[in-house]
Amino acid sequence: MHAFDVLGDPVRRRILELLADGERTSGAVCAVIQREFGISQPAVSQHLRVLRDSGFATVRPEGTRRLYAVNGQPLREVDVWLGPFRRFWTPPLEALATELARGRRQRRLMPPGDERSEEA
Repeated sequence: MHAFDVLGDPVRRRILELLADGERTSGAVCAVIQREFGISQPAVSQHLRVLRDSGFATVRPEGTRRLYAVNGQPLREVDVWLGPFRRFWTPPLEALATELARGRRQRRLMPPGDERSEEA
C-alpha cells in the first residue's frame, strides 16, 4: 500500500496524531477513535493493523496489552517526497514569520501606555 493511501484515511491520520505523543495501548487508541469517529473496536483494530503492516506504526506486547508507537521512517520518506513541493508554501510561511516577528518587535518597542493602533 502506498504511503498516501495509508495517510489518506482520516482515521489513520488521527491514530498517528495520537501516537505522535508517545506509545499508547490499543485500548486507549480505540477509546479515542470510537468517541471521535463512531466506529467499532474491530474497525479501529483494522486501521491499527494497516498502520502496522505498512510500517507507519510499531507494536510491542506488554503482558496482555499491545503498545503502539509511530515508526518515523515512512514519514521521513513522505517528507522527502514532499521536498519538491515545499516551494509552494515555504516562502509564504517565511513571509508570515517575518511579519509576526515585526509585529512583536513593534509591540516590544512601543512605550507603556501607548494606545496607538498596531496597524499605524
